[in-house]
Amino acid sequence: MKTISWDDFEKVELRVGTILSAKVFKEARTPAYIVEVDFGEEIGIKKSSAQVTTLYKPEELIGKQIIGVVNFPPKQIGPMKSEFLLTGFYREDGVVLAVPDLPVKNGSKIG
Repeated sequence: MKTISWDDFEKVELRVGTILSAKVFKEARTPAYIVEVDFGEEIGIKKSSAQVTTLYKPEELIGKQIIGVVNFPPKQIGPMKSEFLLTGFYREDGVVLAVPDLPVKNGSKIG
């Protein structure tokens, strides 16, 4: 494992947001959803492609708070631009979302 400095960690904008919508990303090569997340006033609403289809249905995601990296540059994924990275943990049957265990204000930063 490579160590990083505190300064390196502070550069990563890990923020809490609430999923507003989730729909099947039909054009994706790997099964995915397009999720739209509200990260609060400062950051606003952002979209991303999320490969979480094996463990979550779109309707289960709506209203769920998640943790996202919001300061990566946008990445073109097929016909859409992914504006943040949805965080999660890999396991054999899919990706488990990284989520706060209690409600948090949208836009709150980890740190």
